[in-house]
Amino acid sequence: MVDKFEKGIRIEGLRKRYGKGDTAVDALKGVDMEVAPGETVGLIGPSGSGKSTLLKCLGAVIEPTAGRMTLGEEVIYDGGWKTADLRALRRDKIGFVFQAPYLIPFLDVTDNVALLPMLAGCSNAESRKRAMELLKSLDVAHRAQAMPSQLSGGEQQRVSIARALVNRPPVILADEPTAPLDSERALAVIRILNQMARQYETAIIVVTHDEKIIPTFKRIYHIRDGKTQEEAGEGRAFE
Repeated sequence: MVDKFEKGIRIEGLRKRYGKGDTAVDALKGVDMEVAPGETVGLIGPSGSGKSTLLKCLGAVIEPTAGRMTLGEEVIYDGGWKTADLRALRRDKIGFVFQAPYLIPFLDVTDNVALLPMLAGCSNAESRKRAMELLKSLDVAHRAQAMPSQLSGGEQQRVSIARALVNRPPVILADEPTAPLDSERALAVIRILNQMARQYETAIIVVTHDEKIIPTFKRIYHIRDGKTQEEAGEGRAFE
């Protein structure tokens, strides 16, 4: 039987210590977490609980102290990084969606999305084809030639989701993606993330404090004092 988490996200015994000696702080104390391809899970917890540290470790922004992390079919960390090129790892294996879209202001929508595959070595034609396919899926193809300043907040977030997906990563990390949005737009963003997860077989973690969207998750990881506990979510259908 194939393990359903085999190609998703698997975190085992992840630890992160800041500092040394008497001043050391254990931000993560043995985190275990799994997200299957096509699944979107919530990660919640109070400030200082370790959410940001966990996301930075999983995003290869900071190095854990111990443990093991697998993204897709690749072990990326096991007591040390298993790849010498962390920049390529972040570009090719991990998509990021942030609270602010961070679109490049002097590039139009298509070029904002097509830039990453171009940097990964795809041809201009292939990169733009991928970009347009995603913009169509996200219902913003009609804004393909618009500049970021001409987009609404919801449109900008859809473009940022397209950018996160364009290199077809096995993992997307979404950090407070709905915080600046009203209820209708927040639920629209989560609906889109769920659709994209299923369509592209991507494992998605959404870090959030947003009480509007927490009831939509079927599974939630609650992080407290550097440790995670899996909880069943409401999985409430979108209205």
